[in-house]
Amino acid sequence: MKLLIIIIFSVFPFLVLGQNGTTVHARVIDGDTVPEITLSSFQISAKRTWKSKADYNRFKRLEKKVVKVYPFAHLAAQKLEDYAKQLEQVESEKEKKKFYKRIEQEIKEEYEGELRKLTISEGRILIKLLDRETGNTSYSLVTELRGKFSAFFWQGLARVFGHNLKSEYDPDGADRDIEFIVKRIEAGLIKI
Repeated sequence: MKLLIIIIFSVFPFLVLGQNGTTVHARVIDGDTVPEITLSSFQISAKRTWKSKADYNRFKRLEKKVVKVYPFAHLAAQKLEDYAKQLEQVESEKEKKKFYKRIEQEIKEEYEGELRKLTISEGRILIKLLDRETGNTSYSLVTELRGKFSAFFWQGLARVFGHNLKSEYDPDGADRDIEFIVKRIEAGLIKI
């Protein structure tokens, strides 16, 4: 009996108070009081191994490129969401065209210099990440914002440089490594 009292008094404070001294909520289930604790989310992944030093170096170069272009893709998704809200208030086609011109001018002034410095492979990664972040291919975004003729022109130009604006993001296939890196960025394991 003495042992039972010692166990109850030694365990009870941990049931009532959380690890950092905060109160924990409890629920009664079938006559038993069960503590409810909400844990923050986390991701478990196996330690990465590479077949060779060359594969490791290739991955590190990819990581560097993804870290460089991911902020652009993330920012583009945020801006598109903001612009979509603003566009809902625009009614006439003439006003929409003015709105699109203003958006294009703002983006050019703010980001054109940085985007022109991207390498071809960084541009290819940016196209993939834009699809990941917005849910639309770059081609469909250009079609929506600039029209079919402009999208056709830019797709032709992109093809000259080895890009495809219609390419879709495949997190489980060809873009598995990019997805791994992006998830680590989002989890705060890689600093931007």
